Amino acid sequence: MNSEAAALETRFAPARGRIAAYYELTKPRVLTMVLITALAGLYMGSGAEFEFAVALKVMMGTALAAGGTLALNQYFERDTDAKMQRTQNRPVPSGRLRPLEALGFGLITTVAGIAYLWNAVNPLSAGVTGAITVLYLAAYTPMKRYSWFCHVVGAVPGALPPLIGWAAARDSLGSEPLVLFGIMFLWQLPHSLSIARIYQSDYARAGIRLLPKDRLYGNPANILMLAATVVLVGFGTLPTWMGFAGRLYLPFAAILGALMLYSSIASVRAAAGAAAARRVMMFSLIYLPAVLLVMVLDKV
Repeated sequence: MNSEAAALETRFAPARGRIAAYYELTKPRVLTMVLITALAGLYMGSGAEFEFAVALKVMMGTALAAGGTLALNQYFERDTDAKMQRTQNRPVPSGRLRPLEALGFGLITTVAGIAYLWNAVNPLSAGVTGAITVLYLAAYTPMKRYSWFCHVVGAVPGALPPLIGWAAARDSLGSEPLVLFGIMFLWQLPHSLSIARIYQSDYARAGIRLLPKDRLYGNPANILMLAATVVLVGFGTLPTWMGFAGRLYLPFAAILGALMLYSSIASVRAAAGAAAARRVMMFSLIYLPAVLLVMVLDKV
């Protein structure tokens, strides 16, 4: 590398670093899941006609709004993030971005995304997206500091993205998107509770209460995990019974649901150790994408 190229590299390195930091604010892995589930809802709700132009608009608006919401979450949780090993290198606690920069970025992108959906798609999809932002930031985020019941509250905005897509496709909601909501809601409980178990010491260090204490009848988190996965085994098959997924989907969803239940039972029997909780998390990461993929491929 000659001296001129080296000088240019040195000059633009800070700019690339800041762009990367803003990108990290959007929590790319979480954002990807939001976009996938919103796209699945759009496809399932589109009937015989799936319009790529509409899909691009939905993806753009959802990406802006969801990415901005996740950035605002990092702004509000910057103090606790700094106390945890798994989050202390995020852009704000690490000092790569100032809090006001994260706040400004989050506000601008969130409002831009919701406004874009309102004008380019329809008000209903924008309304669902706005509800996700409000519930995530005003209910779930502050509740994490006070009660482990935040898992149930947080599962609501986490389960709403398919409704963005369905609303964009039909400009209405109905029983089918509520089933998609229910599958995602039930799936999130074992998923989030397993993450809480894996990182419980890290969360405790930051004063975040994501797990309850043991009771005489057992640990409430274990009971909730088992109850959610038991219901998920049957609830996950409803798309076939309701006629918007085919016969191939039915056994596939039932088998994956049974595997989720098996992993949850094994986690409880293992006294909720981190290794068993990690298996629940891994099964959950397989379950949702696989179920959505088969549902889309076997769409009626």
